[in-house]
Amino acid sequence: MKDVSNLDYKIIDDMNLVMESEMIDIENLSKLTHISKATVHGILKHEKVGKDVSERFYSYVYSIYSLNKAKEELVRETYNLPLFHGSKEGLSHIRHNGSRNNCDFGNGFYLGETYENALNFVCENENSSVYSFSLSLEHLNVLRFECDLEWMLAICFYRGRLDEYKDSETIRSIVNKIEQADVIIAPIADNRMYYIMSLFVEGDINVDVAIHSLSASNMGMQYIIKTEKALSMLTPIEKYYLTVKEKSDCHDKLEKRTREIEAKLKLAKREYRNGKFIDEVLL
Repeated sequence: MKDVSNLDYKIIDDMNLVMESEMIDIENLSKLTHISKATVHGILKHEKVGKDVSERFYSYVYSIYSLNKAKEELVRETYNLPLFHGSKEGLSHIRHNGSRNNCDFGNGFYLGETYENALNFVCENENSSVYSFSLSLEHLNVLRFECDLEWMLAICFYRGRLDEYKDSETIRSIVNKIEQADVIIAPIADNRMYYIMSLFVEGDINVDVAIHSLSASNMGMQYIIKTEKALSMLTPIEKYYLTVKEKSDCHDKLEKRTREIEAKLKLAKREYRNGKFIDEVLL
């Protein structure tokens, strides 16, 4: 277990940055953000900040530019392997076995390689935040997957869709490799992509149609911390505030991506008619 309760929004640093970059003083910042001058002075003196005040300040900043994306770029320039985690309600501690067993690769702590990866998974939650971390892979047993059949079978198995094939030699081999790994690196699969996988498991589409449809998503890679040893190599960096507008914009992008996946599925069905189906792959 790793304590991350000391991570909070860097609103003091962010206010000073905005005043410097926009060449404004406290009075102007107060007018632009609709936060009283007394409250701004209080924040700069480390007084507690309420959610409504944070929303007003960061909403103003988001209307100018994406501060969080700028911070992501700086993190990439500073740290060797920066990763991002979206939390629905905030984090106090993290564990290598703190997730649900039916996640993509079973129990673990899941991170994405970009800020947007993390935001995508929590943009519909009212109290969500994104966290950045740095991970060292030195002396760790790392298992990598590509967007292929083995990756899809692993996710379907851990999500509970391949129980009738659990004794398959192919499934046993995949699970054995995963359970021995400290860190899994694999393409991200959200619920929109899992819908495609479910069609394959149910025998509605063949493996070639499924893989070519899934490759359209291109959401990047996820890193799954599977052991205490790997967790010890993870360093917390910062917590990022997500404004209502930013989350809404993210939701709109995901809706568009859903339509793109559906279009790619229709095209793949026409192009790849002769691939193997689930019973041919595992029996």
